[in-house]
This record gives sequence, structure tokens and C-alpha cells, in this order.
Amino acid sequence: MAMTLRLDEQETEALRRRAELEGRSMQDVARQAVRDYVERTSKRELLDRVLDRELPRYAEALERLGQ
Repeated sequence: MAMTLRLDEQETEALRRRAELEGRSMQDVARQAVRDYVERTSKRELLDRVLDRELPRYAEALERLGQ
């Protein structure tokens, strides 16, 4: 699916510089940034769900360890 990404001048220039430094296209750098963001936030959400479920089970033990 194609989409249009609108960036302001500063964002465009930062993306252009990054792409030039890496010898890649601006599109390639932007697509990688989206993939990295999705992966990073997905892992964080999964960890948050696991911790919300598991921490209460060990709350007493963690409290004693902290003393």
C-alpha cells in the first residue's frame, strides 16, 4: 500500500542528511524507522502486559527482598 508522508522542512532536512550519511534513500531510511518503531513499541507493550499479570503474584516476595 502506498502512502504519503508529509514532513516539515526540518524533518525533511534531517532525513536527507541521515540518508546521505548512510548512502541510502530517504524512503529506505524512513521505512526502516517505521519498522524499528513498531518492533520497539510492540515489545514494550508485551512486556508491560506480562509484568501487569505477573508482578502481583510475586509482590510479597519482592517486598521482602527490598527490606
